Amino acid sequence: MSKAAVLDASRPDFDQVIQDIVDYVFEYDVTRSEEAMQTARYDWMDSMGCALLALKYPACTKLLGPIVPGADMPGHGARVPGTAYELDPIRAAWNIGAMVRWLDYNDTWLAAEWGHPSDNLGAILALADYLSRKRISEGEAPLSMRDVMIAMIKAHEIQGVIALENSFNRVGLCHVMLVRIASAAVSAQMLGCSRDECLNAVSHAWLDGSSLRTYRHAPNTGSRKSWAAGDASSRGLFLAFTALRGEMGYPSAITAPTWGFQDVSFGKKPLEFSQGYGSYTMENILFKISFPAEFHAQTAVEAAVKLHPEVVNRLDDIDRIVIKTQESGDRIINKTGPLDNPADRDHCIQYMVAIGLLKGDLQAEHYEDDVASDPRVDALREKMEVSEEERFTREYLEPDKRAIGNSLQVFYNDGSESDEIVVDYPVGHRRRRDEGIPLLKAKFERYLRGHISARKADQILAICADHQVFESTSVTRMMELLQH
Repeated sequence: MSKAAVLDASRPDFDQVIQDIVDYVFEYDVTRSEEAMQTARYDWMDSMGCALLALKYPACTKLLGPIVPGADMPGHGARVPGTAYELDPIRAAWNIGAMVRWLDYNDTWLAAEWGHPSDNLGAILALADYLSRKRISEGEAPLSMRDVMIAMIKAHEIQGVIALENSFNRVGLCHVMLVRIASAAVSAQMLGCSRDECLNAVSHAWLDGSSLRTYRHAPNTGSRKSWAAGDASSRGLFLAFTALRGEMGYPSAITAPTWGFQDVSFGKKPLEFSQGYGSYTMENILFKISFPAEFHAQTAVEAAVKLHPEVVNRLDDIDRIVIKTQESGDRIINKTGPLDNPADRDHCIQYMVAIGLLKGDLQAEHYEDDVASDPRVDALREKMEVSEEERFTREYLEPDKRAIGNSLQVFYNDGSESDEIVVDYPVGHRRRRDEGIPLLKAKFERYLRGHISARKADQILAICADHQVFESTSVTRMMELLQH
């Protein structure tokens, strides 16, 4: 019999990927970028608007609150915006994260991997409120919204830079793993963990691997995609608290032969990085300003809205509708057949374009059954041809462009055709900031006033209108104003 190999139990140094994340969180001064700090304020506003809008949907609200009745922490817990809930911070992070993500309307990052970095706000805001209330009870000053913005920029950057070159979706893993990793890192720093404790927390976040993407794709698309990020953010916070209690870490969680993340979950490929961590992600973040739609379809819907006046009175005359998109859009939201629920519909480019052509708009309520049952929707979907456009794919990945192009053209039975409408950059893109920010502010005010009292809404809007005032506002004051 051959002799079994003897394993070397010497504990290695922490993987460089883990060390780089932790060193960034502890050492990098993100406030050097005025653009990142300004954008973080807008990102917070946008995320809160999305969260408050989600409270209009029972599918979301039925999942909120404590897991069991009575498991709340009045006067001490983290508050959930727009509600009366005061929960332990881990459960509050789940609530806030689910609300922000529920309607697929918060910010987006598109690279080799996709994601929504503001998902990390679940852990950041819940922890900031909990720590602030704890500090006040101990006679100390609460955290400020400046602290929240700094944590947001760092969480955005961790998630965004890892996503630049590493496609977890190609091996079937969901991008929310990056939310957990980023949330664990920034939460550990906020909690006052040492560098070693933060390394331990981040190693656990990599050990968790990821959920499967199957709940995002046909034939299983469902509402888990709306709460998966809140779940990941709360898990990252849990791991940070666990590390603070002294739980050991796992230095080669990523690179260990046979058992590490790369060998088990990433096809034995090493993680790749094209740049270090700074403030690039927040500076280039994509906002969903116009439509609550999967981001690869944002420009397609914009094109459909432009064609609406021409098409809406000629629906019976349409022969075919040609959509050209990027490879990622073609792969994940090109969908035929019955659409079972709102989550199914907001990940179908044909459905979203059909609504844009019919309504001249696309809003969250357009994914509900009463709209989807309109026979004209599926009639239009059946006439659509979707294919990849090589230029859109190429410019989608170019670092100086990060375009998300789509084109749309309608062909009629009499041989005539519409103009081909080409939109390369959505309103929420960095290249359209001057156009987009006023619309983002209006979006925030609309959903804020839709759920918060006029008196409180006026005060919040006044704070958000002045960057210095926003930075200096305490977390406790902001959370008080956001309580329903």
